[in-house]
Amino acid sequence: MTTDSETSPLGRPPRLANVPFNPSRLPFFYGTVVLVCGTLGVLTSAPGQTVGVSVFTDFLIEAHQLSRSWISFAYMAGTICSALLITRAGHWYDRVGGRWVSAFSAAMLALVLLGMSFSVTLADSVATVLPGSYRHHVSFGVLTVGFFAMRFFGQGMLTLSSRNMVLEWFEARRGMAMAVIGISVAFGFSITPPLFEWLIQRGGWSWAWQVIAAMVAGFSLLAFAFGRSRPEDHGLLPDGPFAKKDRKTHAETLSGRSFTLAEARRTYSFWVFTLSVVLSGLLLTAFSFHVVSIFSDAGMSRSQAVAIFVPAACVSVVVEFVGSWLSDFVRLKYLAMVQLVGILVLSLSLSFLNPGTAVVFVVLGMGLMQGLFGIISGVTWPRFYGRQHLGAISGFSTSIVVAGTAVGPYLFSVAHDRFGSYRAATVLCGVAALALLAASPRANRPE
Repeated sequence: MTTDSETSPLGRPPRLANVPFNPSRLPFFYGTVVLVCGTLGVLTSAPGQTVGVSVFTDFLIEAHQLSRSWISFAYMAGTICSALLITRAGHWYDRVGGRWVSAFSAAMLALVLLGMSFSVTLADSVATVLPGSYRHHVSFGVLTVGFFAMRFFGQGMLTLSSRNMVLEWFEARRGMAMAVIGISVAFGFSITPPLFEWLIQRGGWSWAWQVIAAMVAGFSLLAFAFGRSRPEDHGLLPDGPFAKKDRKTHAETLSGRSFTLAEARRTYSFWVFTLSVVLSGLLLTAFSFHVVSIFSDAGMSRSQAVAIFVPAACVSVVVEFVGSWLSDFVRLKYLAMVQLVGILVLSLSLSFLNPGTAVVFVVLGMGLMQGLFGIISGVTWPRFYGRQHLGAISGFSTSIVVAGTAVGPYLFSVAHDRFGSYRAATVLCGVAALALLAASPRANRPE
């Protein structure tokens, strides 16, 4: 159930809210449809996530004739620029709702992917009017703009709006909803690298991006037709028939007062949880972006590197399912601690990677980290700070997380260029995980 302060800010159904149909007239709880739509939205963001971009990295290096460090720097610059705008996108979410933001961001992501498929042609066209020595600078600029748009519309807007749209429709059962999203995304993202690799091998990297763009455009239409922003806009309540008054959940799952973004930023727990997710995103992004190079340094092949995501996803699914169920009954800080342990395990296993036992710990650490990422980054904000300013609060946190993911690949590139290995960067991540682990016991829900 919701408090009066968390009803629709418009006080009445927004225009076109019931187009093409009114969900309140259907004989079932429409939150299940929103759950499917939101899950597909997060999956559709894969081309803008590092797990999707990383497959194209080596081909972009060859096509644009740029070094790995320059590609990483372009990725970092584009991602940081996108992070600066995600908080604004969160305010937009609060104003117009997840349905419209999801549909719009998917449509824009499709256009960006189409543009990226012609990035070499575009760079060549611009370079023809400039001296030949500027060719690399032009390619860097084109890729920076492309990465910015991919990250902003994909990892930023589409992920934020799709996930928040689901969280608006569930309250006491948010853990269950996040379990569905998390398990689907774990499997979906695990097959993303092999799927994108298969498309590339079949028709080339440019053709692959064009095919992916068409699929993303298809979801944009689905989001418009079936997505719905808030249950209150249609005279419904979160959880619907799944809400049980006698259900034994932890007190944290019950609605508290709504915080503004300024109030949330002044709380201790906001920064512990945000920085935990930032560190997780930084390490996962860096590892995914450089996975082929990391495994190559350890004497393993490209196919072995790409294949690591599948067993890690299996571990992630189990962790996601158990963690999502537990999130309705225990304090979130305990799940954050487990995630930080996963970060520590992954950091140490990458520091001493070899074809033997270390790979097992890579899978275990990555599975723990990924499995709890969605819970910590999604459930925390509506549970701790209410739904009235959910877009602004989650958007601000997401902007910091995205900035962290931007730094990750470049940090690893610099470590490799300077020391000849990634160990300096992975050890640094492990130290940061220990510091946050020590800070976690006091990260309770603000009162």
